[in-house]
Amino acid sequence: MQIDRNEILKRAEEYVASEKNEVFKEEVKNDLLNDNFDSLYDRFYTALAFGTAGMRGVIGGGTNRMNTFMVKKVSQGLASYLVENVDNPSIAIAYDSRNYSYDFANAAAIVLAANKVKVYLYDSLRPVPMLSFALRELKASAGIVITASHNPSKYNGYKVYWSDGGQVTPPHDIEIAKKANNVVFSDIKEIDEVEARKSGFLLSVDESVDNSYYDMVISSIRRKELVKNSSITVAYTPLHGSGNIPVRHMLNKLGINTVVVKEQELPDGNFPTVKLPNPESAQAMEKVIELAIKEKADIVLGTDPDADRLGVAIPKNKEKSEYQLLSGNQIATLLCDYLLETSIEQKREGIPFVAKSLVTTDLVKKITEANGGESKDVLTGFKYIAEQIKNLENSKDKYFLFGCEESYGFLSVPSVRDKDAVSSSVLAVEMMCYLASKGLTLQDRLDAIYDKYGYSTEIVFARDYEGASGKAEMDRIMESFHNLKVGDILVDRKIKNVQDLLKDGQDFPKADVVIINFESGEKLIVRPSGTEPKIKYYVFLSGEKNILLPKLEEIIQNFKASL
Repeated sequence: MQIDRNEILKRAEEYVASEKNEVFKEEVKNDLLNDNFDSLYDRFYTALAFGTAGMRGVIGGGTNRMNTFMVKKVSQGLASYLVENVDNPSIAIAYDSRNYSYDFANAAAIVLAANKVKVYLYDSLRPVPMLSFALRELKASAGIVITASHNPSKYNGYKVYWSDGGQVTPPHDIEIAKKANNVVFSDIKEIDEVEARKSGFLLSVDESVDNSYYDMVISSIRRKELVKNSSITVAYTPLHGSGNIPVRHMLNKLGINTVVVKEQELPDGNFPTVKLPNPESAQAMEKVIELAIKEKADIVLGTDPDADRLGVAIPKNKEKSEYQLLSGNQIATLLCDYLLETSIEQKREGIPFVAKSLVTTDLVKKITEANGGESKDVLTGFKYIAEQIKNLENSKDKYFLFGCEESYGFLSVPSVRDKDAVSSSVLAVEMMCYLASKGLTLQDRLDAIYDKYGYSTEIVFARDYEGASGKAEMDRIMESFHNLKVGDILVDRKIKNVQDLLKDGQDFPKADVVIINFESGEKLIVRPSGTEPKIKYYVFLSGEKNILLPKLEEIIQNFKASL
């Protein structure tokens, strides 16, 4: 529904009166002065809302942007919820290298402290997994990470966590969102930072929390004798993000020779060397692969700005003159296979449990069940994997082994409740050392897995829809998918069955997700992103490798042209 001009102007004027950051305030004041209504409309026709990972948006002035006012508004809603529902509430706050992350973290801290919520604020960058771990270590009621993960530099965001270390799930996320949405300008409480520290409601996180995390990761290594002081070389890039110190600290502590891309070593929210600071992007990994070729590295690692996603590349030949980037599904397959094999070899008691997102390869499920484990699909969003870990805490016959998402998210340490590129970096190095001790490469093992369980691959792509008109177009397209039925033709293929999670979630909570199986064997999953204005498409293919690969490019183009 179109918002009228007077309402937009009213919202803009209220925002200018309340925003204390001069940069964001001036953006809106200039639009008002120049009567730039199109820009004002986009800034104020809606307010950023919570999705699968909190609040995320383009940095700038307005309620439809990430700025200090929106951070304070959400923080006031969060504070009200905590005060009403938790005795002596406390919260830990971390932030990554993005522009304004430090400012947003401090803005959140002073609002929460003003509401008598004890705040533990990191003094410098920390990745998502270390915040998740810290919540349990500090016994905090909740947590915040200021980050937009792997998104372009114009974005920032606000992730909310609960006391178990996982991102908030129902009913907490719903109730926090309600309270945040009802906050008006005059509701926001603030306190001076100096006064907050004097009052004892604003504290720094002690370095002992970091040390506990590092000790936990070291203790999780299954074959320390193969890893410690190994003669291998690791090439690594933090992509200007928060992984630089913790990943290198862990590898150096193990005596692993680690070479780092100098141009991408230091934090920089503009991400000047990459179009997208995401290890899923081949362009983002170019510099570290160049370094790997120069240094003859045995494995290549890359982490995104908040160090929850891990990219891996491996040598394509013995000379190490070329490297192959692994997909998120390939990394998940290899890590899951290694963890299961190790659990069996070390005769760990109980049934290993693996949780994966429904858009992650079914090969993980096949491997898990073939090795006596249990696998469960969950909705996209690592908080749903965290829920599964929580459910296992009192189990006598099952234990958490691994959680994974195709979007480069992996976890093998249950003390963390979000994807963890730091501990997963150590795990990837351990796996490589183990295979090398048997005279095998990661590619050798991947090929053996395909030989045993069948070849599978996937196509993942997205369509972007910016602004109010884009949102309407997204809704229209998703509605067309919700109306599909058995026998319909889509992408020149007849539909065998359709599972609509809005209409019939079965084992899933209701969600805006459509799963389509074609008579020709392909599977398509369609869902709107919970944090970005885009629809994501996942196409899963399986069959004989020598038959499927020659046709792969044609299939890819067919799906992309038709959807």
